[in-house]
Amino acid sequence: MITFPNAKINLGLNVVERRPDGYHNLETVFYPIPLQDILEVTTFDETSGQMNPTDTDVVLHADGIAIAGEAEDNLVVKAYRLLKAEFDLPPVHIHIFKHIPSGAGLGGGSADATFMLRLLRDKFSLPLTDDELEERSSRLGADCAFFVRNAPAFATGIGNIFTPMPSVSLCGYNILLIKPDIFVSTRDAFALIKPHKPVRPLMEIASMPVEEWRNAGMCNDFEESVFAKHPTIGEIKDRLYDMGAVYASMSGSGSSLFGLFPADAEIDASELQRFYPGSFVWQSKLTV
Repeated sequence: MITFPNAKINLGLNVVERRPDGYHNLETVFYPIPLQDILEVTTFDETSGQMNPTDTDVVLHADGIAIAGEAEDNLVVKAYRLLKAEFDLPPVHIHIFKHIPSGAGLGGGSADATFMLRLLRDKFSLPLTDDELEERSSRLGADCAFFVRNAPAFATGIGNIFTPMPSVSLCGYNILLIKPDIFVSTRDAFALIKPHKPVRPLMEIASMPVEEWRNAGMCNDFEESVFAKHPTIGEIKDRLYDMGAVYASMSGSGSSLFGLFPADAEIDASELQRFYPGSFVWQSKLTV
């Protein structure tokens, strides 16, 4: 069985307060985009021509963008083990092709983990509702549960409490996304942030036409500290506006940025690749 985990972007991100446990409470809007990985699971007896090891119950095969770390630490393996502890799952091969850049603020690892849970539920007919799947996915990461329903949502808490926002739609807009070859430390981004309440509620701004978001005050609070340390990232955001974006922002704590363009806009993505060699650049027309 095969599935296609998709990325998300943040439409605004406000860091509102530091919590007693050291984490921060956030306000953001998660929005799914069709930038996808490929994830497949086969049981050992289904997999022709591949070894059937006797000393493990899961083998991870990874292609595409390189994945850092050991296989046992990968979230798709952790997702399998989470459900195997509860259900009698057979040994499996997990095949993943990474297309979503890691460390980009796009939720690629979280999407892979949750889509793995969904895939296992469907493949092995596990008696799990979406609510139950959300609870289990939240054990793997704060934003993992978003990908169970995978629809626009207002996120609060540490990014783990979701309120559906069906009124928010980017259908028809063109999106241009770039992840420059720059590493942004999430730890450093949080360390430099100055929590504050937004002047205007993010839910209110997100319900307005996209063309009004910029002037209405939608923003990503991480941009101030990240742009100061990595001026090139701020320069890319300005370039997206120069190219005709009606709204542009960094996603998460970076380093990816996206621009939203009108449906009839002519976008020359090669311009970004010329100016920022080594960057991952992707564009698509949004249909949902």
